[in-house]
Amino acid sequence: MTLLDSRTAPPAAPESPKPPSRGAATLRDLGLGIRFAAAGGREGWIRTLLTAVGVGLGVALLLLASSVPHLLDERNAREQARSEVNASSADSAKSDTSVLRLDTGTEYRDRTVVGRLLRADGSAPVRPPGVARFPGPDEMVVSPALKELLEEPGNELLRERLPYDITGTIGDAGLRSPNELFYYAGSDTLTPAAGAGRVSGYGAHREADPLPPLLVVLTVMVCVVLLVPVAIFIATAVRFGGERRDRRLAALRLVGADIRTTRRVAAGEALFGAVLGLLIGLVFFLVGREFVGSVEVWDVSAFPADVVPDPLLALLITVAVPLTAVLVTLVAMRSVVIEPLGVVRRGKNRGRRLWWRLLMPVAGLAMLGITGRVDEYAYEPVKPFPIAGGAVLVLVGLALLLPWLVEACVKRLRGGPVPWQLAVRRLQLSSGAASRAVSGVTVAVAGAIALQMLFAAMNADFNRATGQDPTRAQFAGYSEHVTGEAATSAIEQFRATKGVEVVIGSVQAYASKPGVYADDDIPPTTSMTVGTCDTLRELARITSCEDGDTFVVHAPGDKDMSAWVDRTARKGQVVEIGTGEGKPLRWTLPADSPTVQGRKDPMGDPHYGIMATTGAVDASTLPGAQITAQIRVDRSVPDVAEHVRNTAARIDPGMRFVTLDSVERDRQYDSIQTGLKVGASVVLLLIAASMLVSQVEQLRERKRLLSVLVAFGTRRTTMGWSVLWQTAVPVFLGLVVAVVGGLGLGAVLAWMIAKSVSDWWLFLPLTGVGAGLILLVTAASMPSLWRLMRPDGLRTE
Repeated sequence: MTLLDSRTAPPAAPESPKPPSRGAATLRDLGLGIRFAAAGGREGWIRTLLTAVGVGLGVALLLLASSVPHLLDERNAREQARSEVNASSADSAKSDTSVLRLDTGTEYRDRTVVGRLLRADGSAPVRPPGVARFPGPDEMVVSPALKELLEEPGNELLRERLPYDITGTIGDAGLRSPNELFYYAGSDTLTPAAGAGRVSGYGAHREADPLPPLLVVLTVMVCVVLLVPVAIFIATAVRFGGERRDRRLAALRLVGADIRTTRRVAAGEALFGAVLGLLIGLVFFLVGREFVGSVEVWDVSAFPADVVPDPLLALLITVAVPLTAVLVTLVAMRSVVIEPLGVVRRGKNRGRRLWWRLLMPVAGLAMLGITGRVDEYAYEPVKPFPIAGGAVLVLVGLALLLPWLVEACVKRLRGGPVPWQLAVRRLQLSSGAASRAVSGVTVAVAGAIALQMLFAAMNADFNRATGQDPTRAQFAGYSEHVTGEAATSAIEQFRATKGVEVVIGSVQAYASKPGVYADDDIPPTTSMTVGTCDTLRELARITSCEDGDTFVVHAPGDKDMSAWVDRTARKGQVVEIGTGEGKPLRWTLPADSPTVQGRKDPMGDPHYGIMATTGAVDASTLPGAQITAQIRVDRSVPDVAEHVRNTAARIDPGMRFVTLDSVERDRQYDSIQTGLKVGASVVLLLIAASMLVSQVEQLRERKRLLSVLVAFGTRRTTMGWSVLWQTAVPVFLGLVVAVVGGLGLGAVLAWMIAKSVSDWWLFLPLTGVGAGLILLVTAASMPSLWRLMRPDGLRTE
């Protein structure tokens, strides 16, 4: 039996379970991380929500930025749809559907009001887009914004200027934006003789002017400066709660998990927070879009229906945000050693390396230098991607340089008051979170400095000196359709307007030498100006003048033109006044008319020809005359500009009325600058919100420490100053980095467009804004600090 037992085979050992494949293990660990993030109790959910809200704010802004192309396309499409198709001839193109149209646009308290005066030629006139019924005589249809403005108290002067009955509103299809002030008014007296043109339809296609090369560079930089801080903020938000996460991973190591497993678990937590942030960002975007129409920033607004993200850009955001969250988490884990008994963050002998942090901004500047200079006079395609890539490398490099600089500086700080020592010690132990919190401000300020330098370098190219003199007159009105007695009375109406001090008002026509000339000969012709002595003194250097005097005026500094004037204005001889249709008026220039030198008027235009006072020539009899009024007002009179515009509208609704300014700004340049202001305002709000979330997250991480300090008798004011210093030190260093980096980037960009840096001190107001933003965020975080500074925070559940 023993022999048999000895020959019996031992029982087979049970098979060990087959280890899961690498893909299955990865999915399992990612799922475990998602469970930690989703089911980690109250603390876990707060941490996850902080991350998700931070990511959501950035995603909402990225979705808004991706909606800009569609918004601009829709805006341009509506503008094209309401563009008028002008008839070829005012008489031959008249039909049952054609319409007479006169531009009656105006300004009201620095806001532009676009207006059209219409008269139907037949029974079925074409209607502009968004207009349900053609306005009848003394009726008008208005945009909702203009209707609201007219109904507001205190706008009586605008209602006086637009004395029409409102019979409807213009639909969205006929407006560029919700806040546009636009109207169509009806008339039964409008004629081509009053300056009206004939419209046969709407929807004329007009090619947009291409952006000059300098503005292309400017547009690229605006996009980079506005979007890079958002991307950095998203990368910062996914690292909220890092210290608590590392302690949980150390507990996993204690129960047998390896380092790869802990990293995959951390990636799962970040992935869940990022995906939740995508959903929250989508909610923020959809909710915020409904209020876009009621929000106006720097006179810019948009219809909610136009704010639609580009599908490809939206897909890129959906993929890039979670992927960025995972990559940032894995990269951050490389500097942390997670062991079963705790977490070690960068041993003392291993500091942050500087060389690769300097490499990025240097590479960015090199890329910009290799791109070469941009020719401002050639409309050749500008390569935007190298410019954008170089700028991104510089700005991201500045954000990466900040943690090294903060760590290097705080290591050398010693002594000081108790709040200062607490702040310095905290920064010495963990400066990364504080550096990340201000990295968005650093990048935003650096980019803003570079952009301001670029704007300043381009200023002379897109801001043209007009030669106008606003000290002599602030407004000017012109009309070719106010003739006869109306021309002379119009000047008196301007003089009688409230707040008007001086009116340089004249009636101008053309005078020519009588005779028979061949078809290819030009008869000697010059201008004929009639006005008071005070007016003529503003237009020529006249020392003695009485009513009834006449003058021959030479062109200032132009001998050839002066000789041409003498050929026409022959003293004691007849001249013919009036050109074009109608019989000219024959008038004899007095033989004793003195010759004087002309001068420039407040508009900067030189005057010459024949000048006569109102007693010498009856201005109401001049054929083909034009009224000109240049007006100086008393700025202390409330709404004096609106009183003058109302007078101009009564005289001639189509009068060309302008405000004198010594500098004229290019419209494309101005629109880009407006876009920068709008985008910068939104980005600053995002940065403020992100810093507040980051500050609250850091305070929550230190809840136990704050409770210990309170239990030992630390005063709240001491802790408050400590928090302020912890923010102020990284902010100061961040602003130093921003100033140096922004000046360097701005200088390279100015070199690219072959301009010189006009002002090296542009950074002062920008750094002040950045510092003020930090103080505001720190003050807003104080209530959270007071709540956390309670002894019951020592409890452990």
